[in-house]
Amino acid sequence: MTSNYPYKISVVIVNYNVAYFLEQCLNSVKKALQNVSGEVFVVDNNSIDNSVEMVKAKFPEYHLIANKDNRGFSKANNQAIEIAKGEYILLLNPDTVVEEDTFEKVIQFMDQQPKAGGLGVRMLDGKGKFLPESKRGLPTPMVAFYKIFGLSRLFPKSKKFGQYHLGYLSEFETNEVEILSGAFMLMRHDVLKEVGLLDETFFMYGEDIDLSYRIIKGGYKNYYFPETRIIHYKGESTKKSSVNYVFVFYQAMVIFAEKHFSQRNAKLFSFLINFAIYLRAGLAILARFFKKAILPIADFTLILGGLYAITHRWELFNIEFPNAVLKIALPFYTITWLLSIYFQNGYLRPFKLFSVIKGLLWGTLFILVVYALLPKDYQFSRLFIVTGAVFSFIYFITSRLFMHFAFGKSYKIFNKKDKRFAIVGSLDEAERVFDILKQTFTKIDEVFYVSPSDTKENWSVGKISQLDQIAYIYKVDEIVFCAKNIDSQSIIQWMSIIDSTRIDFKIAQPDSLYLIGSNSIDTAGDLYLININAISKPENIRNKRLLDLFVGIIGFLLSPLLIWFYNNKKQYFINVLSLIIGKKTCIGYLHTTKQINLPKLKKGVLPPTLNDKKITDNQIDKVNLLYARDYSVKKDLHILSKMWKKMDNSY
Repeated sequence: MTSNYPYKISVVIVNYNVAYFLEQCLNSVKKALQNVSGEVFVVDNNSIDNSVEMVKAKFPEYHLIANKDNRGFSKANNQAIEIAKGEYILLLNPDTVVEEDTFEKVIQFMDQQPKAGGLGVRMLDGKGKFLPESKRGLPTPMVAFYKIFGLSRLFPKSKKFGQYHLGYLSEFETNEVEILSGAFMLMRHDVLKEVGLLDETFFMYGEDIDLSYRIIKGGYKNYYFPETRIIHYKGESTKKSSVNYVFVFYQAMVIFAEKHFSQRNAKLFSFLINFAIYLRAGLAILARFFKKAILPIADFTLILGGLYAITHRWELFNIEFPNAVLKIALPFYTITWLLSIYFQNGYLRPFKLFSVIKGLLWGTLFILVVYALLPKDYQFSRLFIVTGAVFSFIYFITSRLFMHFAFGKSYKIFNKKDKRFAIVGSLDEAERVFDILKQTFTKIDEVFYVSPSDTKENWSVGKISQLDQIAYIYKVDEIVFCAKNIDSQSIIQWMSIIDSTRIDFKIAQPDSLYLIGSNSIDTAGDLYLININAISKPENIRNKRLLDLFVGIIGFLLSPLLIWFYNNKKQYFINVLSLIIGKKTCIGYLHTTKQINLPKLKKGVLPPTLNDKKITDNQIDKVNLLYARDYSVKKDLHILSKMWKKMDNSY
């Protein structure tokens, strides 16, 4: 069969702020195109990381469309499809990895099926587990009902209840399906010209369902093809557990129903979807609140109850407590201790005994200072305060021990054990990856090198064909594959074989200072970088926000005095108020047109350097990286003490 197209396949990737994943994806695409004539389009939706610069530098042969705004998934894909010259169009997510023969296999299948309009493949998450959205049915009102109310999850293999993910069809067999996933959606170009491109009414989500359905209505077939696999680090561009995701996704379903179903069915579908939106959003908000608040509430209730019990014991010695003590002092003591423990990171996991001790000491000291300032009538017993602190300490130890043994992993009381790594790659690549791990982890138990070939080298503990045995014998916690030495097909195969409930996987890209992986289907792909993540630690995020709030309040209260030090008085007030409401941070990154991908930070009032001289973009990147890597509140205070007269900055 002859084709009027100069290329066999056009790969279209829409990117938004996932530069590291995009680079890994493009590396795998380049290998998959070695035996197939094709072109690649990267459409960037105004990313603020270095995605555009990375593509220009490392993949200059690919077509780059750099949008100046976020145009959404449909519009961005259509931009590339309209100028594509491939017989087949592949929509591919940037957080994916394809096998070396993926394109050959899917094209061969489509060539043999002239009525095939679209095709999807077997998708695995970052731990090698099958993703059920690899094959889906049409979300009719009843199918949506079964999914929304959990019946599809309870009966996944049922032909009636399991239609959303077609759970009754084997994940290992080729079958006709109704809906393809936008993460890997291969379509015949001629069919797209006939049924139309992606509907731009959909900003994100639902457009793959709509297009899949239009392909079927056009008289063509969609296929699920499991003879090749891809990794899909599900959840990188958007957090699928967020309330915003629930609203956007289900509203997309409403648009689909109104477009394709009868008026009656569309109304029913719309009712179900809107009900689901508010139900799921409400449950998500409640779950998030209870997840964070349930433990502090339980601690407050039990410690306060214990203090009341101690007062009754005290009264046996004819010591009477004023009513104000029972109504005000005891709750005040309890709140003070809990807040002190919180600010000493006593609520972080794993549970740290030293954090609780520090929190109780600081809290007790604060209570004793307040106690000393009270009138004599309210100073009933310092010994009671100390006894209460001891009781609180005993409570924390016993309660956390109980949670440790009752709930296991979620409430570990001990520090995490040192990790054991296996690095699969050549000696030079393995040593390079080991250097990254040393920069990222302070606690590494042992690292084992595994030869990427079928020959055991003298520097390795074994060869790649023995990887499962090595992981078991040496009790490995994490396996890192060097993509420079191992093909994607082998990596995906091993991820499918090895027990992923116990072992995590990472992939190291050639000549890059990062490792990519994912710990579960529901979490974003996690990233190991040269350690620039000090600024994103929970305690540092909290302490930085408290410092911003403190500086903002002090700056506002002292403004009648301080305002005379500043030329731009209006900007000073804007900055101070921005610190209070959380719109800005005291110290932020320097701005650059070529910024490396650092942990996110709000716009700063002051720069992270005392140097006033103009510096190059490369120097700015280095300053920002060092600030993120070595961050501490002490560092912010030092910069503030030297540069407070520039609080009217508007850079």
